[in-house]
Amino acid sequence: MATKKAIHDFYQMKADGKKVTWLTAYDFPTAQFAQNAGLDMLLVGDSLGMCVYGYKGTIPVTMDQCITHCDAVRRGAPDTFVVGDMPFMSYQASDQDAVYNAGRFLKEADVDAVKLEGGTRVTSRIRAIVEAGIVVIGHIGLTPQSSGVLGGHKAQGRTAKDAALVVEDALAVQEAGAHLLLVEAVPPEVTEYIAKTLTIPVFSIGAGKECDGQLLIVSDLIGQFQAFTPKFVKKYCDVAAIITQAMREYCEDVRNGNFPEDQHCYHMIDGEKEKFMADMAD
Repeated sequence: MATKKAIHDFYQMKADGKKVTWLTAYDFPTAQFAQNAGLDMLLVGDSLGMCVYGYKGTIPVTMDQCITHCDAVRRGAPDTFVVGDMPFMSYQASDQDAVYNAGRFLKEADVDAVKLEGGTRVTSRIRAIVEAGIVVIGHIGLTPQSSGVLGGHKAQGRTAKDAALVVEDALAVQEAGAHLLLVEAVPPEVTEYIAKTLTIPVFSIGAGKECDGQLLIVSDLIGQFQAFTPKFVKKYCDVAAIITQAMREYCEDVRNGNFPEDQHCYHMIDGEKEKFMADMAD
């Protein structure tokens, strides 16, 4: 069994040019699959709002929901680096709130790090959480929790001016003490510049491959989430089609009397059927 990676391992991988593999996970069995597949990191993302609960976005997700799912993922992947995603309003109000809620992830779900969205505007939050002894992952570019301000779920940094702002956010996050950085939905040349400029590992979700690792939403990767598929997603299988077909076949078998068959039934011990029938006849 592989040893669980730590922060220093990700820094060494960056130095060696080795890519970090990262997926979301929201439950015990998915976490088991991911650990068995050899994933380096798992993010219990607030994307669970859409992928698990069917919300329109991430805003309704609560701390208690995130911690419950983190706890399940930790049990499923005890030897994998697990990250808790800080949901909307768990850190925006104050540094004190940020530290308290980040601490809850560690105390109640045994995660290895927390992630929060934002660049220059959240530097004091990052600094406070780091000073509390908690590993922090920054998240810049397209930040879903503030997508309303960004004009929707749109790629960021596509003009020279906007790209400079993304770089400014990246530098601010590193300066504040974040240990790792996730860049979402920005042009690959911007991500490459950030990855080469920063000393901390830089990961991409829809931001190109010239960085230190990749993240995808597991529900997109396996074809489970059906509402939409982002441009940057590669589907490696289509479990929705497989599961739906299996359910159709089940319905057909039940309606036609083909399920259950004898092999699916528990039978009485030899001789007991006759005793039972005799007792019922009395």
